[in-house]
Amino acid sequence: MSSYVLSAEAQQDLEEIAAFIALDSPEAARRVVTELLDAMQLLSEMPRIGVIRTSLAEADVRFWVIRSRIVVYRAETNPLEVLRVLSGYRDLVALLPWVVSEDIELYRARVAA
Repeated sequence: MSSYVLSAEAQQDLEEIAAFIALDSPEAARRVVTELLDAMQLLSEMPRIGVIRTSLAEADVRFWVIRSRIVVYRAETNPLEVLRVLSGYRDLVALLPWVVSEDIELYRARVAA
């Protein structure tokens, strides 16, 4: 059985997601977190199913969308390393500080203009 580990940031992301959803429905919060954890287990078993987004991260970082959430992970680690669990509505460039590429710098310059 494959496995995964959560970074401190990913753990905090899950806690914040659960707390936010629980304001309206604790049961819905449990369902969403369970769905995310199930997706992480699937990713640990088939790590290459995620998408590589070289405009957002290095080639060893992949992205997997579950509803409006994005699991950001390193597919080549054992166990699979979940880096972040983010809302697709948030500014991914701002939330992924390790991203430094020419494309990102051009994007930030356009946004700032």
